[in-house]
Amino acid sequence: MYLGKVVGMVVATRKDETLVGKKLLIVQPVNPKEDPVGNPEVAIDSVGAGVGEYVLVSKGSPARQIFGNPNSPIDAAIVGIIDTIEVSE
Repeated sequence: MYLGKVVGMVVATRKDETLVGKKLLIVQPVNPKEDPVGNPEVAIDSVGAGVGEYVLVSKGSPARQIFGNPNSPIDAAIVGIIDTIEVSE
């Protein structure tokens, strides 16, 4: 699981049938100090996130389980919207 910022949306009119009706968002991984880390990736939204929001992203098999189909072509799923981040140094 990692923290990310939603930076865009993907619209795909033709896609795998298990993805029909699902919102696809582009998430930029970030560290808690809001510095980008890694490349953006497409994630399935399960919580109603929007562009500009910070989110929790689950990867791999747990991401597929969220939608109840372990055979879906899902690599990442947004599982939470972050309200605040507090980092102690």
